[in-house]
Amino acid sequence: MKTAAIIVAAGSGIRAGGSVPKQFAPLAGKPMLAHSYAALTSHPAVDAVLVVIGAGQEDALRSALGDIDFVVGGASRRESVANGLAALGDADRVLIHDAARPFLPHAVIDRLLAALEAHAGAIPGLPVADTLVSATGESVPRDGLTRVQTPQAFRANAIRQAHAEWPADREATDDAQMLRALGHEVAVVEGSAMLEKITHPADFAAAEARFAPQMRVRTATGYDVHRFAEREELWLGGVLVPHSKGLSGHSDADVALHAITDALLGTIGAGDIGMHFPPSDPRWRGQRSARFLEHAASLVAAEGGMIDFIDLTIICEAPKIGPHREAIRASIAAILGLKLSDVSVKATTTERLGFTGRGEGMAAQAIATVRVPAA
Repeated sequence: MKTAAIIVAAGSGIRAGGSVPKQFAPLAGKPMLAHSYAALTSHPAVDAVLVVIGAGQEDALRSALGDIDFVVGGASRRESVANGLAALGDADRVLIHDAARPFLPHAVIDRLLAALEAHAGAIPGLPVADTLVSATGESVPRDGLTRVQTPQAFRANAIRQAHAEWPADREATDDAQMLRALGHEVAVVEGSAMLEKITHPADFAAAEARFAPQMRVRTATGYDVHRFAEREELWLGGVLVPHSKGLSGHSDADVALHAITDALLGTIGAGDIGMHFPPSDPRWRGQRSARFLEHAASLVAAEGGMIDFIDLTIICEAPKIGPHREAIRASIAAILGLKLSDVSVKATTTERLGFTGRGEGMAAQAIATVRVPAA
């Protein structure tokens, strides 16, 4: 059974305010869309994820998630989902999710997929707890009412048929409505308070508050040393620094990025840089260390974590780091997808003591602070 997911992220998000559509606005340390994308791609039963974006949002998507599978949506949500279904390829089961519901527990996906064993469709929902009144002020019975959430799960052939037969001049409240129109029964499974929809500016603060208890902070350190050598380039933090000597190593010997890489790996107990990129392996000879750091960051993301802050100290007598400090900060921030204010770069000497004091080499120490899901 192949399971694919569609994330609908084609809206303009104007009710949420801000300078960018809400699906690309920052939330809990990364673009809102990145949360649900990570939840779906990390679920063991989900084989493929396709994002549906609005026209002209390609650069925003690339900035948020890199080069991933996407398709441009239509003028309505229904048309956007139809475009996603058409581009999805072969699948037995389809999850259709709204990017405006970023915090997606795996348990909800499990319940939806289990329900598809006996039903053509399944939706998550929560009972209505508040008192309801009509526009005239009359109380409305809430017994049997459910607040519907996403993702909604369907057998692929059934939801494709539902979209194909739905009148083009009529909009649907959701995809489950379209499936019911064919006479299929749609199961309702338990949803989650974490799946509340983000629509207005105040919803962002509420979402941050909901998210915070689900995470715990971890901090780890990294340390690296390389010796100076003639006829080598000096790379620090992904920046080529002019100097009479460079650092010697199997890769580009970027002592700063190596220290940060080890710090990030430490936050999730994933060993050290040598375990992932052993110097005995010729594949890594001369490689840019940005690749190592990106790998460590991807492992943190795969754990559902997010990087909050990086603090780097470079230890050497020469060259002077001050003139290059901001370029190094900007480079590290770009590699990790962080704001510049989330990266600190400092430099110090050892007062001419030890190997760094004698100018034989350079050292770097890094501290990484991340948030990971609570057990």
